[in-house]
Amino acid sequence: MQFVVSKQNLQKELGFVQGVVEKKNTIPVLSNILIESIGETTIRITATDLDVTIRCDMEAETITTPGSMCVQARKLFEIARLLPDAPVNFKKEDNEWVTVKCDRARFKMVGIGRDSFPEIPAFKSAPTQLPAGVIKTFIDRTIFAITQEESRYTLSGAKFVLNESGARMITTDGHRLAFIETKHVTANDKQTIDTLIPRKTLAELTKLTTGFDDQIGLGMDDNHIYFELGPRLLISRMLYGQFPNYEMVMPKNNDRLVEFNSSLLNLAIRRVALMADEKSHGTRFHLEPNQLVISSQNAEDGEAHETIATDYAGETTDIGFNAQYLQDFLNVVGDAKIAFEFKDGNSQAQLKPSENSDYDYKYIVMPMRLPF
Repeated sequence: MQFVVSKQNLQKELGFVQGVVEKKNTIPVLSNILIESIGETTIRITATDLDVTIRCDMEAETITTPGSMCVQARKLFEIARLLPDAPVNFKKEDNEWVTVKCDRARFKMVGIGRDSFPEIPAFKSAPTQLPAGVIKTFIDRTIFAITQEESRYTLSGAKFVLNESGARMITTDGHRLAFIETKHVTANDKQTIDTLIPRKTLAELTKLTTGFDDQIGLGMDDNHIYFELGPRLLISRMLYGQFPNYEMVMPKNNDRLVEFNSSLLNLAIRRVALMADEKSHGTRFHLEPNQLVISSQNAEDGEAHETIATDYAGETTDIGFNAQYLQDFLNVVGDAKIAFEFKDGNSQAQLKPSENSDYDYKYIVMPMRLPF
């Protein structure tokens, strides 16, 4: 196999596949990428960790000899980043080694046989079309609430539902829950989707949607979900199991409401959290008429308090929160005005943007007991 591609295109596409390349080296072949010719002018790069696969197509300047090659992904990416801005020539030698030339630079890389690279799931059709902006918004506003505990398998991804009434995404780690829904996109021809998408897939999808403003093609088979973004394709295994009944967690009787400027509240929490316990991030909200006092303390460092003026007129209430959980939500809503809804100091609180938008976005946080 021999071909020539531009340095910019090569670096860009190699950057997209790095996230799924095997890092732990438990299966050495997965640290490689498959490069193959498709037709007369297209080069395809594929990387997989057996759970998530990314396939990128790019135009070649010339394809002298069609074929395929497998080379070490990270080393090739490091090389591509430092190459001069000139055409890059690839040639596979008889012993599977690969020669890479660019201007006056020349590299010889160890390659492996095409047969050693795992088979990729056959691409099914992607009949459903969704705006990339919707998918990106869904992920940005929910991914942080996915659990980091590997043992909690069904919570290690997002529940994604698309039907004739709209689309929604829900994530939870058992201590908080993020919910987002829009009625502006619906399933085509009643091809409904109700599945669990792994966290890693969502993270890679975020990278692929950056700068991509077109429609995303969405399809499924028995085991995989497919996302088609122009010349790029992401294939992911789906998670299986019973996702919690999130509707039971949604608070029904939160009859007290306070509105805050998101940025001001975020900065106040960040400052007070400097004195919070490093493990629990415990922070107290003391609400009384016309003000909120945020406080934290720990025996080793000291304590902190900050007061924010509010229009609150209800009973005095104390609620303990993990400060990081609140910041995760406030970081993604930006400068919006937010509504803080609660019942008492022992029930889950709900935060959401105050202004109406195309999205119904809710964030539910469980309170925590504090030692102070």
